[in-house]
Amino acid sequence: MGRPDPAGEIPLLRRLWSGGHLLPDGASGGPAHPVIRLFGRWVRRPLLPAARLWRRNIQLRVVATTLLMSLGVVLLLGLVVIGQVRNGLLDAKRHAAQGQAVGGFEVAEQMADRKSDNRGQDGAGAAAQDSGAWLNALVEQLASGGKGAYSVVALSSDSGETPYVAGRGPRASGDVQPDSVPADLRRRVDEGRTAPYERYGKIVHAGSGDSEPALIIGKRLDDNNGDAYQLYYLFPFTQEEKSLSLVKGTLATAGVFVVVLLGAIAWVVVRQVVTPVRMAAGISERLAAGLLQERMKVTGEDDIARLGESFNKMAQNLQLKIQQLEELSRMQRRFVSDVSHELRTPLTTVRMAADVIHEAREDFDPITARSAELLWGQVDRFESLLSDLLEISRFDAGAAALEAEPIDLRDVVHRVVDGAEPLAEAKGTRILVRGAEAPVIAEADPRRVERVLRNLVVNAVEHGEGRDVVVRLATAGGAVAVAVRDFGVGLKPGEATRVFNRFWRADPARARTTGGTGLGLSIAVEDARLHGGWLQAWGEPGGGSQFRLTLPRTAGDVLRGSPIPLEPEDSRRNRRPSDAVPPQAAAERLAAVPAQPRSALPADTAAPSADPTALPGNGSRVVRGTPETPSDGPRGGQEPSARPTPSNEGEGRPRGR
Repeated sequence: MGRPDPAGEIPLLRRLWSGGHLLPDGASGGPAHPVIRLFGRWVRRPLLPAARLWRRNIQLRVVATTLLMSLGVVLLLGLVVIGQVRNGLLDAKRHAAQGQAVGGFEVAEQMADRKSDNRGQDGAGAAAQDSGAWLNALVEQLASGGKGAYSVVALSSDSGETPYVAGRGPRASGDVQPDSVPADLRRRVDEGRTAPYERYGKIVHAGSGDSEPALIIGKRLDDNNGDAYQLYYLFPFTQEEKSLSLVKGTLATAGVFVVVLLGAIAWVVVRQVVTPVRMAAGISERLAAGLLQERMKVTGEDDIARLGESFNKMAQNLQLKIQQLEELSRMQRRFVSDVSHELRTPLTTVRMAADVIHEAREDFDPITARSAELLWGQVDRFESLLSDLLEISRFDAGAAALEAEPIDLRDVVHRVVDGAEPLAEAKGTRILVRGAEAPVIAEADPRRVERVLRNLVVNAVEHGEGRDVVVRLATAGGAVAVAVRDFGVGLKPGEATRVFNRFWRADPARARTTGGTGLGLSIAVEDARLHGGWLQAWGEPGGGSQFRLTLPRTAGDVLRGSPIPLEPEDSRRNRRPSDAVPPQAAAERLAAVPAQPRSALPADTAAPSADPTALPGNGSRVVRGTPETPSDGPRGGQEPSARPTPSNEGEGRPRGR
């Protein structure tokens, strides 16, 4: 399966593994095979609950760590103890076996000497017969004193110095097979002549074929005829193995009890510490949920008790501070609401008087007529400010209600554009609508959405320096979006986040002489949040700005992305190759909302892609750029300037326009 197939040089197995299909010649491998990924998920799924429990339960981690460490200590201690006991048993067995073997060798030598003295003048055959019988008698006599303790084996010497004698075959006591003696030990015994040698081996029993470890000690001796033979003592380790097994069983039982006992002790000790911590965590969660009366139960005078007392004092002080802040906030909201309501009556009177004076301004001298115009304009602005303050107070008090219904955002955009046409003509600005070929349906409050879009479009016209304003609509997945793009002075770094603050101005040192009340974008953000949507801003110095409103298609759904990117495609960074985003970064910026089909977009508009930077709230970004870099707006050949807004046009781009 690893050989290259006829289609190319890539092995078939590698192709199937790499991409899940046969790759063309020279193509690089893709992701892992779907079957492999499915198998990995199948294997990983049962482990996820255990991994989650391990991460979340400190008591489990401490007890498990204690058990593992205790088990390691017990195993190490058991190995050391068993090793020491084993070595002691072997040494004792070896010394006893050596003493027993030396005594047996001396008895054999004495028997051979006595037999040699009493030997008659018989022939060679009789002598050989006497030698075989003598070996049998020797083995039986030596083995009679060690029933079960040792066995005796007599073998012929392989030195070749003595001729073969009939009847000199192997002799062994009991059911021990003579070949239990290793061949290398027999060679050493022959070479050593009169010195005894020992080695660890196995005793093989005849018939059953069972074997058991043993210590084998042998020596070369002379029989009654003076011929050399080998005498071996085989000492089995049966008793020592029983003793060692007893020690192992005792240590294993004691080790299990010790590990279990240590685990129980660790569980009890950790529980005493973890239980108050868990209690504190639960009470903290309830405090965060608004149940400020929750307190810990304190018993004793130890460190945990002092921690509980400190926690209760902290909760009490926190409750007191929050209550004070809530009371102050209620007083502030009520003050704003009361002042706004109380000012409406005198403002109505002032408004009527201002209208009368404004209509009769032609009869006044120029200075008085100009004063009448200023009075009328400021009264109109005062009315707008009161209305915005009342709306903000509703949001602060949580009294704002959403009246959602299915609407087509194209109709809302057209109404907003029609209302902003007079201002656009005065500024020399064209308002272009893109992406209005297909319906853009969403469940929203038409009054609030229209107010947001009117604020965005009017601001874009006022600060667009006479260049075109592009309003783009798109829908994809479960979201709809409307983006308003201008090519004016733009936003400086950091202003895209602060532009939604109440009464924020780009230059705080300059007074607000034109524009709105400073609360327009603040109200727009609250309207977007009331829908569960986002209102975000992007801008670059000298390259204009773009404000994007993203709403869920169905009321109550959670947004996962936007069908329109926050940074427009004609931004300075997207046009300059040197500032282009790397492919990896561009790939990471893809969001979960799929792009809108090209069939639903205008011919001159690229398909909008999902925005990865779309986050709940004011997820705004500002792209740094050089003011002298040209920005190609929709009006071809007209380059936006980086100069500040003239004084008669306001102070830059205030947030609450």
